[in-house]
Amino acid sequence: MKDIKSYSLAELEKEFSQELGLPKYRAKQVFKWLTLGVSSFDEMTDISKELRNNLSKHYYISVAIIEKKLVSVYDNTVKYLFRFNDGEFVESVVMSYHHGYTICISTQVGCKMGCTFCATGKSGFSRNLTASEMLAQIQTAQKDLSVRISNIVLMGMGEPLDNYDNVVRFLRLVSADEGLNIGTRHISLSTCGLVDRIYDLEKENFGITLSVSLHAPNNEIRSRTMPVNRRYPIEELLKACRHYANATGRRISFEYAMISGVNDSDECAGELARKLRGMLCHVNLIPVNSVEGTGYIKSKIERQKAFIKILGKAGITATVRRTLGSDINASCGQLRRKTINSEILVES
Repeated sequence: MKDIKSYSLAELEKEFSQELGLPKYRAKQVFKWLTLGVSSFDEMTDISKELRNNLSKHYYISVAIIEKKLVSVYDNTVKYLFRFNDGEFVESVVMSYHHGYTICISTQVGCKMGCTFCATGKSGFSRNLTASEMLAQIQTAQKDLSVRISNIVLMGMGEPLDNYDNVVRFLRLVSADEGLNIGTRHISLSTCGLVDRIYDLEKENFGITLSVSLHAPNNEIRSRTMPVNRRYPIEELLKACRHYANATGRRISFEYAMISGVNDSDECAGELARKLRGMLCHVNLIPVNSVEGTGYIKSKIERQKAFIKILGKAGITATVRRTLGSDINASCGQLRRKTINSEILVES
């Protein structure tokens, strides 16, 4: 069975012509339905029942079924736990801003990176998501909320650049004129710092915003909290980021989780400022999430303000990211982890 939603329109036209002997307009009909987010070929009402039955013998449609849904009473942020065709779970979050709706989607089931402050990695890694499963998260959320999502953040469960080929395919599909048509300048991709893939992504010339999870000003702290730094030291990572910003003209967004007593000192701010000086970038300070088992405490507001002031004096813009969905644990990984743990308890 082939994953039909991961085909581009041109690929589907070629597939239908060569494998099924169908004219191009049939591919356009089917592609339109897939873009609308149908879950079954039976929903494609403008093609014959015979063709629908034939398609169902050769292809499957990836779906994201809502397993759980939480809505914040404070800001209407919506957190989904989605279940895929094979029973695996991922999380997505939809946030409402003055400019429209943004969805944060997952790119993997679990994660291999092992960052100590992240809930996702504590549940282990199962598999990569297909391009169609990334699309399905957006389609299901749009249908459920009856809204048009205009911005995408690849910052949910998983490391996008560790699933490079499927993520690149997704970016092409979601931005296609005949597809959801969400422009790449409205898409941000977050990475913990896979340096070789940053250079690869630069060559794709997508125009997306690269968001880098930095979280430390030096190798000692970063290697302790982010194992990926042992493979790609901070000097190599920042060199790749400078190259990306210069080549694309796109500002790098550095994510920096503020952890009390770990990476939030004046010395850390000064060291970070020196390393980022002259780069086209912005720093997003994020009060660290409370994740069971980490022992991490978020920095106090006074410490956050002092950190921003030091960066600002060095000419580096920094802001504290607005916290949304605090009452529903909107950061990804926690809902899936609780669900999996509860299932293990029931089964045992």
